[in-house]
Amino acid sequence: MKLISLLATRTGIIAIVLGGFLVSSCSSDSSDIEDIELSEEYYEFQDFNLSDFEIDGFISLPDETANIGASTTPEITHVQSDIKWEIKVGQNFTLLIEDYADINDLVSVEKKLLAERTFYKIEYIIDDEDLILYQRTLIVGGMENASKAVGFEHKSYHVYGQKRINGITYELKSRPEGYEKMIIELMAKSIKSFKTTSDS
Repeated sequence: MKLISLLATRTGIIAIVLGGFLVSSCSSDSSDIEDIELSEEYYEFQDFNLSDFEIDGFISLPDETANIGASTTPEITHVQSDIKWEIKVGQNFTLLIEDYADINDLVSVEKKLLAERTFYKIEYIIDDEDLILYQRTLIVGGMENASKAVGFEHKSYHVYGQKRINGITYELKSRPEGYEKMIIELMAKSIKSFKTTSDS
């Protein structure tokens, strides 16, 4: 009887320890997608006038104090056509902008497209009418809809937004492969800051 009692006690202790481990593991996973509140402070940013690049607006971009390897002078180039721009601030920050004329449902359309990508799990951190910030996880092998070439979990962060400037809707987004969370947070702040020159 003593042996049975001892075994039952040890089994109970092991169950408690394993239960605690599983709870802490789940907690650490969920902390990756905790809510983000974008600060209204822009002390690590510089205002940049886009009027020389055929956009009648200002945008706040990270400066050298943002600790992302940002350069003092952003590089802005037209890409593929006269309605697309690429803003580079150092090697670690590339924001893509496209002129969509009077189309004003870009974010809702983007969310529908994301829902169709079955190889990814999409978890929204910010889900607003004109801005989404999300974690994208590549579905690993062994899971339903997983690619056979996938053998490990890969997470990346992405931001997508729309802004209307003088009757023109602009799409603003991160690169397709995404960035780490810190870069995406800065990029989301840049998107939120985008405004017409008359508002500055």
